[in-house]
Amino acid sequence: MQDRNRTSDVLATPGHLVSLAARAFARLSEARLKPLGFGVGTLPVLVALDEGHAETQRDLARFARIEQPSMAQMLARMERDGLIRRTPDPNDARSSRIALTDIARSRLPEACATLFQGNREALDGFSAAEAGQLVALLGRLIENLDRLATDDRVPRQTP
Repeated sequence: MQDRNRTSDVLATPGHLVSLAARAFARLSEARLKPLGFGVGTLPVLVALDEGHAETQRDLARFARIEQPSMAQMLARMERDGLIRRTPDPNDARSSRIALTDIARSRLPEACATLFQGNREALDGFSAAEAGQLVALLGRLIENLDRLATDDRVPRQTP
């Protein structure tokens, strides 16, 4: 009986629950953004470009918190789909500057509104204070996880 309780406890851990919620949010967002020609993974990149937070692949990967090879693949798909354009970087011949196309820029407000609507629906029954608290708690959780990931890159000495 002890093992069964331990197994059930695993299903109630924050990591498991956050993972379930993240996958559900991703499915909802993908379904709603697809008609606009966007994917849930592209939205942070589109927003970063639109708001001037980044304009190179390296900066976009850092902003979106994904690895460079994954960002390169995403940008290739976005370019193929007419969402971004690349121009040579005048300061670095090995790099390109990335910008939104007019198509992406025109669809982005509706995509953001769609995403916000999905979030409001997902938080149905939450008070504004509870929703704010959830966001704050998730932010702290992400900071802790980022710190742990950084700490885990440093080899630990065994006694």
